[in-house]
Amino acid sequence: MARDELQRAAESIEEAADATANDEAQDRLRTQAAKFEDYATADHGPDHGQLARHEHILNEIADDEGGDVASNLEDALASISEFRSDLEGV
Repeated sequence: MARDELQRAAESIEEAADATANDEAQDRLRTQAAKFEDYATADHGPDHGQLARHEHILNEIADDEGGDVASNLEDALASISEFRSDLEGV
């Protein structure tokens, strides 16, 4: 089952990784992008708690990096919020 919002989030996170010159931030972002790629096609998507942890990480990196990185991460966070709006639970 493809989850388009999570796929879009993965793509935006990957674009953010490409936009940073910070090696540590780039590694963290690529790890996040890979997780969202997995979530997009997994039998069961992430829950609210998992998404909240990812959002925290992405917001932290966006605050630290700014610019194009932050802009791409805002797009990713919007896609995550869109996915969460239909997610059962909290």
